[in-house]
Amino acid sequence: MKPIEHLQPQLPAILQDLEAIVTLEAPSHDLPGLDRVARWIAAQFAPFGSLERQETPNGPMLRVQVPGSGKKVLVLCHFDTVHPVGAFAVPWKVEGERAYGPGVYDMKGNIVQLLWALRTNAALGLSRPSLELLFTPDEEVGSQASRAAIEAGARRNDLVLVLEAPMGNGDLKVARKGVGQYRLTAHGKPAHQGVEPEKGINAIVELAHQIPRIVALQDWNQGTTLGPNVVKGGTTSNVVAATAWVDIDLRVWTMAEAERVERELRALQPVLPGASLSLEGGLNRPPMEPSPASLELFELARRIGAEVGLQLGPGRVGGGSDGNFTAALGVPTLDGLGLFGEAAHQLTENVYIPQIPARIALLCGLLDELSR
Repeated sequence: MKPIEHLQPQLPAILQDLEAIVTLEAPSHDLPGLDRVARWIAAQFAPFGSLERQETPNGPMLRVQVPGSGKKVLVLCHFDTVHPVGAFAVPWKVEGERAYGPGVYDMKGNIVQLLWALRTNAALGLSRPSLELLFTPDEEVGSQASRAAIEAGARRNDLVLVLEAPMGNGDLKVARKGVGQYRLTAHGKPAHQGVEPEKGINAIVELAHQIPRIVALQDWNQGTTLGPNVVKGGTTSNVVAATAWVDIDLRVWTMAEAERVERELRALQPVLPGASLSLEGGLNRPPMEPSPASLELFELARRIGAEVGLQLGPGRVGGGSDGNFTAALGVPTLDGLGLFGEAAHQLTENVYIPQIPARIALLCGLLDELSR
């Protein structure tokens, strides 16, 4: 029996597991909520291998070592969500062909997908590679507590599968932009605006000179964007502003572009006499650049997908994931292997129920092939 034939009649049970994990609400930094989800994950995955739990400031992190043959594969999942507890009036709802709930698409549903892929391969006697399953609690807030474990896991393994959601059209993800966060601060000098404004140096005016220079560093042809999206400064209207700052969001497809932009940001010079500038921040997720090995991995997934009725393309997306970290180490990484749905980070977040068996079967076939 093929995996998809086994999975079709299991769909009601799969939805029960989806409901179980989705209704355990776990926004980032909600330690009790994250603990509840971690306990559920541990109970489901412990039968497949040795499990260890590590406490971090951002919540518990789980690692499951699943024995197998062939390739050594790191599988990345996160179980934190962006939705505050109670954001959904009803935390689980099935309407028509879609299931709704906090994190069902990004990405608790994909943990259930992995669970059922392992169950299905075991039930059908299919093989699997040596797996390191890593479940992290802080991807939505930058993976600060889990990044070291993610990178260490990537170095121990031959390749990485990331169970983030696919593209909006269902394609997998072979490239992601790198993400940088910078703060440029202009320093001036305060003075009374009414009595002696000439003795002041207005930091807001200085910053106004700098913002067009920041925007000019964009390169649309290279896909490099800079968003000066938050600006603050000054204290009160009758005092010349002594400080002002702008937060800058950087997105780049390549490390070469990231290095160029940072170099030019650090080279900015003040315009007003007596003013000064300081820059903080940097690249917090390197770009996930496709390599020949990662594209070969995609081609394998594309062939398996076609066998279960999925037409998969190589997608590129501006947002980052934990796959950015592993790809930057040179480890072949394939992302976007999760369930098909829509509206990530929105109150209409959902997965498309009729395609759930095919997406699990895709993962079943990929694990089987990687064991050879």
